[in-house]
Amino acid sequence: MRPRFNYAKSAPGVYDAMDALDTYLAGCSIEAPLLHLIRLRASQLNGCAYCIDMHWKDLRALGEAEQRLYGLDAWQESPYYSERERAALAWTEAVTCVAEGHVPDAVHEEVRRHLDERELSDLTLAVATINAWNRLSIASRLAPGNYRSPLTPAGTA
Repeated sequence: MRPRFNYAKSAPGVYDAMDALDTYLAGCSIEAPLLHLIRLRASQLNGCAYCIDMHWKDLRALGEAEQRLYGLDAWQESPYYSERERAALAWTEAVTCVAEGHVPDAVHEEVRRHLDERELSDLTLAVATINAWNRLSIASRLAPGNYRSPLTPAGTA
């Protein structure tokens, strides 16, 4: 598959705007491993190969166990996730697939048991942001495979 166009060359403001969202999220109330986990899950749902590659590598660089990554597609049946992570993953799926169920009240009630209002606001922005990144990457056919995580310690692959 060939890339269609390059935002950095044709409209660098696109990346500037998205980077501003990521800058906010880097200091938000949601812990980095959970942010990357929900980014990976949304990217799986959207079929964004570039972002799947990116967030898998970022999670590995943070020390995430491969078993949890392999099981993410089936997180509801896998015992590897905390109740907080399960609530965040359910919220991520509901917001990502908003046209299918308009974020059901039951999902909201469950996530509110584990996240306060600020955390839920930050999580929702994180889900919206990764969904935007997925759409930008898929539309331009950004090629996966070459991403190197800035989270990887120096001297390692």
